[in-house]
Amino acid sequence: MAGENNLTALVQGMEPKLNSGEYIFSTIKDINKIKREDSICEFKESEGTTVVMKKTIADQYNLTYDYVASWITLTIHSSLEAVGLTAAFSSELAKHNISCNVIAGYYHDHIFVDSKHATKAMEVLRKLAQS
Repeated sequence: MAGENNLTALVQGMEPKLNSGEYIFSTIKDINKIKREDSICEFKESEGTTVVMKKTIADQYNLTYDYVASWITLTIHSSLEAVGLTAAFSSELAKHNISCNVIAGYYHDHIFVDSKHATKAMEVLRKLAQS
């Protein structure tokens, strides 16, 4: 099933959902040192593998991290070929001095914002969807 491509439909239908918990980004040299089911995702870079996981699990592994985030899922099924959605919400969040780290899954876009800004980010995203 193909995802939505129309930018207006994407923004109006994005319905942000705040997932419970706190999340971190860390990097590790040997991915085999963690259980795959403990990470939300991973990305291989030349310097090491970036993992995203719940903060509580990262603490159990004694992983180092600098950034504690909240995870927001845009519940609309967006196409990987859609143009402009990331620009629309990241620009709006930037106007409120909220940084975002975006991970696109097959079905949804996932936004990680500083946990201190989660409530404000949800307000901004909901307002954007209504505009």
